[in-house]
Amino acid sequence: MRRALLFSVVITAVVLGVLAAPSVWANDFGPLVFDRDSVVYGRTYGEWMAAWNQWSFSLPVSVHPLFTDGDCSIGQSGPVWFLGGNFVPPSTRVRHCNIPYGKALFFPVVDWEDSILEEALAEHPGDEVYQQVNGLRLFVEGGLSGVTGQYCEIDGRRIPHLASKYRIQSTVFGFTLPDDNLFSAVYGVKFPAGTVYPAVDDGWDVMVAPLSPGDHVIHFGSSWNDITYYIHVAK
Repeated sequence: MRRALLFSVVITAVVLGVLAAPSVWANDFGPLVFDRDSVVYGRTYGEWMAAWNQWSFSLPVSVHPLFTDGDCSIGQSGPVWFLGGNFVPPSTRVRHCNIPYGKALFFPVVDWEDSILEEALAEHPGDEVYQQVNGLRLFVEGGLSGVTGQYCEIDGRRIPHLASKYRIQSTVFGFTLPDDNLFSAVYGVKFPAGTVYPAVDDGWDVMVAPLSPGDHVIHFGSSWNDITYYIHVAK
């Protein structure tokens, strides 16, 4: 399933509970962005990418903040909150979110996920190649080959070298679908509720430290999408 994401960050000191120091942009007044090899709150980028999918796929379409452009707090918990891009047209989206102070943010700028369930019901039914992890990885890698122009701007500052420094491959993961699930809405085929394994994801992801209190603008996208978030951080 193709899609895209965003998030942002600004902080002036130590991030509570983070197990690796973030790399700082060349401009000391810029946001702090965690290096792709960092372990943040006990998880690698690849593990956070898997957790992002588990969060997203667990939410019913009727309240999904990436499908309805609704409440960003739906399903969020813990020290890291997730934001994202678009699952269905239009590819240009504008969203408004209230974020509690002290939350780190993880998001795919643009990514492609695949699972054995999607392959069996919609992508390549009956093809055993795509019922294996290696086949799933090859499929998403091929799908991303046409992506160009990846970018993410936080309060007008662009993350440098995003395309070359933030390509991430998820760990293999499973997820649980509700009855009113994203797959049914996106593919137009009824996907049953239940647990799915294995699945993989690939793309360009960013983990940022908590934003300072106040208002922020995050703008990200690629040749596939253009997403803007107006974020208010309440202390």
